[in-house]
Amino acid sequence: MLADALLRSVGGASAQLVVTGATTDSNQSELGLVSSSFGDVVVSPVILRKLRPTWQEGGQSQWELMISATSVEQQVSALDLVSAQALFAMTLAVIVAGQSYLIESVASNEAFGQVYLYRLLLREQRQQTL
Repeated sequence: MLADALLRSVGGASAQLVVTGATTDSNQSELGLVSSSFGDVVVSPVILRKLRPTWQEGGQSQWELMISATSVEQQVSALDLVSAQALFAMTLAVIVAGQSYLIESVASNEAFGQVYLYRLLLREQRQQTL
């Protein structure tokens, strides 16, 4: 609860995780007979911060998204998943303040064996033009 209060006090916002739905029959979905479903999962409070840039030609900015573990655990139980890692594995994009990001890595912070914060390393999703 302390992490929730801290994230809210420094301007905690909400993030939308765009997740793919689990299909029951993998053979039909592999053949394209069953369309993939997508859903939105909202987690809050979150803080998004830009990481210190290192200059690389053609490189993208990296961002760190800090998410309350209680919010993630609520969504994990609501979606009947086995862990938070399963939730992040099925996440296609993260949307914060209208900007879309891709997950590069996930880490968690623990105290006394309990996770209190998830940290996602993100990069901006580039718009592809045709």
